[in-house]
Formats: sequence, C-alpha cells, structure tokens
Amino acid sequence: MIIEFKDISKVYKKDWRALNDINLEIDKGEFAFLLGPTGAGKSTLLKIIYMDERPTTGEITVLNYSSKTIKGKDIPHLRRKVGVIFQDFKLLSDRNVFDNIAFSLEVTGAAKKYIKRKVLEVLTDLRLQHRRSQYPYQISGGEQQKVAIGRALVKEPFILLADEPTGNVDPEGSEEIIDLLKDINAKGTTILMATHNLDIVKSLPFRVISMEHGEIKGDEDGLRRKRSL
Repeated sequence: MIIEFKDISKVYKKDWRALNDINLEIDKGEFAFLLGPTGAGKSTLLKIIYMDERPTTGEITVLNYSSKTIKGKDIPHLRRKVGVIFQDFKLLSDRNVFDNIAFSLEVTGAAKKYIKRKVLEVLTDLRLQHRRSQYPYQISGGEQQKVAIGRALVKEPFILLADEPTGNVDPEGSEEIIDLLKDINAKGTTILMATHNLDIVKSLPFRVISMEHGEIKGDEDGLRRKRSL
C-alpha cells in the first residue's frame, strides 16, 4: 500500500470531530473516489495525507512517512511526491500559464533548463502549448484546472490528490478533466479524488469510498463496480 490510515480521528475546537476512527488503505497505482456531501470530512482526510493537518489520534503512513515520526523538515520532501489539485485552482494571477506550472519546481531549487524542459513537456501533454503566455483570467475554468493539474504533475508525483476538481468547471470541461486524470492514472500515478458528484462516480469503474459525518460508510472496490457497469 502507498497510503494507510490507522484509527485516525481529527478533532477541532469546540469538540467538532471532522474525522472519526478512519481505517483505510490505498494501493499503489489505484484510482479511488472519495464520495460524500459537503462537510463529510473529505477535504480534511486529503489534508492529512499531505500533512497540512495532523491527526488528533491515530497514525497515517504515506510513502513510508509516518505522521507520528516525521520531522517538520521532511514534510516538504513528502509534498514533492504528492500533487494536490483544488476546486478553486489556486493559480497565481500575476503569472502566466508557463510560470504557474514552473513555480512548483522553482520552489524546490531546480535548474532553469530542467524547469523549462519539464514545463514544456507538461504543456504538450495537457495540449496547452498555445496558452503558455496567457494569464489565468484569459483562459476558461477548464483550462485553469488543467494548468493546476500541470502544476502538480510537473513534480512527477507518486500520488495525486484531487479535491472536487470539477466543482468550478462546466460539463464539457469536467469530462476533459476526468479523462486527463484517467490518463495520468494509467501511467502509474495513484489518484484519490474527492467529489460529491454521483454522476461522475457512476460512470467510471473505480473504487468508491463513501463518507458521511467524518466516517467511512462504504467501500466498493473497482473490480466489482467494473462488472456492474
């Protein structure tokens, strides 16, 4: 496995329990949906994976990094191996498409020649070469989300976390995003996608982990779902 939750709970102020006794394993190369309504705990679960949040109790292990033993200086090393895509894109408005993608490598201190080569490769894969000099406000929501995916992909992550990646995208753009994630997964990247969109989940033969009120309510494997589609 590549991600393992052991008895994870997350409690915020005023005893608000965002996650309650989560036990979960995600295998290398898997594509899994995290399905549930707003407030189910999906985003908190993803934040714990890239250690933006720490569990109140329990332990998570991600790529052999344990929440109980990882040092603060090692968290950036973990995050270089975990790409994250957000619903609201989180692009830098004062940087063009090329520079938004390059930023992920610039902060790691990568060489300029390497950055240019990798960004151009990603732009080609995303079919965004013609947008490289444009700014976020000049492109569509679907294209902005593709840039956000490119920013995550340029680091060649082992794991890609997608938090409602189609939430601010029109139906046509949503289909393109899902197809892109499928292609990324087919190349070996583990993907965990949080969504409340049941139509997307029903259309694809991937594992579905259902959440409600901070708890896992169901876990249906992809093989069984593939036979039913």
